Amino acid sequence: MTTEKPSLRELCVREALAIIEADGLENLSLREVARRLGVSHQAPYRHYPSRDHLLAEVIRRAYEGFAVYLDSHRLNGHPSADLHAMGEAYLRYALAHPLQYRLMFGTSLPAPAQHPDMLASGRHAFDLLRHAVERLHDQRGGADLATVEKDALFIWSALHGLAGILQSGALATLDLSESVTSGMVAHTFQRIGVALGD
Repeated sequence: MTTEKPSLRELCVREALAIIEADGLENLSLREVARRLGVSHQAPYRHYPSRDHLLAEVIRRAYEGFAVYLDSHRLNGHPSADLHAMGEAYLRYALAHPLQYRLMFGTSLPAPAQHPDMLASGRHAFDLLRHAVERLHDQRGGADLATVEKDALFIWSALHGLAGILQSGALATLDLSESVTSGMVAHTFQRIGVALGD
């Protein structure tokens, strides 16, 4: 049985990700992708008119993988428990896929207006959070859309900050007890719950 060889389009995306991981985003160029793939320097331009087009595709796939990961976690229909499960899934993804996470949330994105597909899955991931927050408010009598979205942004900000701390190794530089560091995630979730009136 023979396996189909990946297309040049696919190989460009894979190589771009490898370059970013090994040498940093600033070293990504279509010329470097071509050099590493052993093709003419013009070949990648048949699929990606510019570096930003290639980067937008790499980021689009990161958002897509993130959205699929969040979607794959079953929710039980209880708003508080569902929000907690989504938060845990968010952190697991961030820690298991640090490069993709950094590309989505720590990179200057190519102009979204020129790459509309890039953020579609990212918006889907935020919609999951927004709907979970909306269900929580509905359970308590409802809230206007602005409040729901502000609460969703609050949760996202807290989780993003926590993910950044856990990824950075900054905790190791602090003189904190094991009971503090090991309980940090649970405490963060508990305080988010308090802030939301849980």
